[in-house]
Amino acid sequence: MRFTKTVITLLFSMILSSVFLANITNFLSEEFTNDLNNGTLSKNRIIPMSDTPDHLIWFLQISDIHISIFRDPSRITEFKEFCDQTVDVIQPSLVLASGDLTDAKTSDNIGSKQVLEEWVHYRNILHECNIEEKTLWLDIRGNHDNFNVINIDSKENFFPNYSIQGKTHPRSYMYQIKRSDTTYSFIGIDACLEPGPRRPFNFVGLIDKAEIDEINKITDVVRTSGSNYTVWFGHFPTSCIVATEGKGVKSIIGQLDQSLVYVCGHLHTLGGIVPNMYTLQKSGFLELELGDWKDNRKYRLMAIDHGLLSFVDVTHRDWPVILVTNPKHSLFHIPGKENFDVVKNSTHVRLLVFSLSQLDKVEIAIDNKKWKKCHHIEGPLYVAEWNPKMFSVGLHYIHVFVKDADGRQKFVKQPFSMDGTRGMSFGILSKLALMTDASSVFKSMFGSTLVLSILPLVLCRVLHDLVKAEKIDKPNLRGGGFIKRWLRNLWILSTIDRIFWPMVLYPMYLSFGPWSIGHIIEDHIGIIFAWGIYIDGILLPGSFTYAYGFLQLITFQIPLTLILANGVNHRYKWLILKPGKPSSIYNKIKLHLPFVMLMSLQIFMAYFFWLAYGTLAFILGPLRTWSIILAAILWQQALTYPDRCIRSAADVWDIKRTTSLTSTDLSLKEENANLNNN
Repeated sequence: MRFTKTVITLLFSMILSSVFLANITNFLSEEFTNDLNNGTLSKNRIIPMSDTPDHLIWFLQISDIHISIFRDPSRITEFKEFCDQTVDVIQPSLVLASGDLTDAKTSDNIGSKQVLEEWVHYRNILHECNIEEKTLWLDIRGNHDNFNVINIDSKENFFPNYSIQGKTHPRSYMYQIKRSDTTYSFIGIDACLEPGPRRPFNFVGLIDKAEIDEINKITDVVRTSGSNYTVWFGHFPTSCIVATEGKGVKSIIGQLDQSLVYVCGHLHTLGGIVPNMYTLQKSGFLELELGDWKDNRKYRLMAIDHGLLSFVDVTHRDWPVILVTNPKHSLFHIPGKENFDVVKNSTHVRLLVFSLSQLDKVEIAIDNKKWKKCHHIEGPLYVAEWNPKMFSVGLHYIHVFVKDADGRQKFVKQPFSMDGTRGMSFGILSKLALMTDASSVFKSMFGSTLVLSILPLVLCRVLHDLVKAEKIDKPNLRGGGFIKRWLRNLWILSTIDRIFWPMVLYPMYLSFGPWSIGHIIEDHIGIIFAWGIYIDGILLPGSFTYAYGFLQLITFQIPLTLILANGVNHRYKWLILKPGKPSSIYNKIKLHLPFVMLMSLQIFMAYFFWLAYGTLAFILGPLRTWSIILAAILWQQALTYPDRCIRSAADVWDIKRTTSLTSTDLSLKEENANLNNN
């Protein structure tokens, strides 16, 4: 248990260190930019907020639907229920479907390709529910919708023919909605790789020069059109989008004055670890990752009320749904983009309430004051008079209670402030997930483990040579301490050339040489490197490849080094300390079991790689397949190397030579004599 905790602590520390090293400079510079922008308030006029339904728009987001013909049929039936019932009740101005519309996995859940039947399900549900007559449906691709797609013209790209927007807008696009004298812009960013490899090397998105130019043209249209507010949406978080030029997608969004928010999916709340993955980017816009429909049945209700953005994430079938738009949640105020004088001068609390049946009771209370009945204006809008000057200082709470005719109840408590007090902060994990550069983090993780897998052996070798040359004293590594024992084992391993050089050169090779050659996309052979994937004449920059390499080093290369060091030490004892003494069955199991477990894991991973990319990639696979062969050879060498290989280590550690004797037999006798005296 102690060893397991040590390994977990080491792994977690390495990841955190990599994140810190990769992003500390970026964090400092962006903080300075935010300070400059704090004084640049929105140029939008101040619109008096009262009890009228004007200057109000609400809309929905759904993400990571993952329609599958192999798993969880309820995803399909409940998605139809969402399109039929939820959309009917909420009546949004539009719905943002932010990618991973289909699952695109094979029946074994390992391989990946586009499955026509899944796209047919998606299209049929939208058509059967008359979705285009109810609302504006803005869908965009996710990485799963791009598995095994060589380009947008590929016959495997079903998005143009089976989605709502695909035929007109195969990649990034914009829609604008006008309500009286207010214009709302919605910009979708398609960052899918082109070519689109099969999983897992399709995790991070990319916008190349052509796509950046297209997005810049869209933003120019927004500026010249007199748009008041802009909502950006896409599948990948900004942290998971690589830009081939410029400062990146965060900069593109932040440079548009009207940008309020970027909404996305993809990370699936990191498996539930970060259920509220939100942050305020330093360039001045909110970024909100939405939990998936796939497993958690989440969707998001958003509203822009008199220029103030509000939202609530909802679980499917959880009614009533309540969204307080004034006063808005204190944590999500957007400095420089929202004019809070609108709230300070407002005359009414405003909230949107939806349910499957008629609402019998809608009440609010602020702090510890009495409950007050809200009045229905029209649609979902309910209001109650208030005096915001009573709450001008500090943090306050608004409480909402709703009950419908069928007895469904909902209670909501939300913080707000008039002076900018947030009262809470975005979680550190949310910031790490959304504000860092995933590619830089992956590179740092790979680089740090690469150094960790090579440097200890090289240092031991250098120290050994210095001790042999009598330039430094031998370090004291005797005793029963865990660290001392393993350092001594590594030291001995570093003196055996037939093991030392393969263990140093192989991880070095992984940093520049091909990992695998095979069908990265069906009918298209590609080459995988740490620094990128070359396929169809195009080089996709390395990103998730570094994370994959990190896992190989941390789960195989480094454990193999320790296991080989233990095997080398076992052989050393047999040759030098206790020559010819047979091992017990227990000691043999203790010696071989770690290696068997490690090889089993690597064979398992190689099998997965074969399922993902086929036989050719499996055979021509230095990363997964050849490493198994190399490990087997080195293990055999560690247990059978001849005595001449160990003389150099024995000279340093176990034999005090007073003569020039070189006979191994005499050396063994001297060592045994010393042991008997002790």
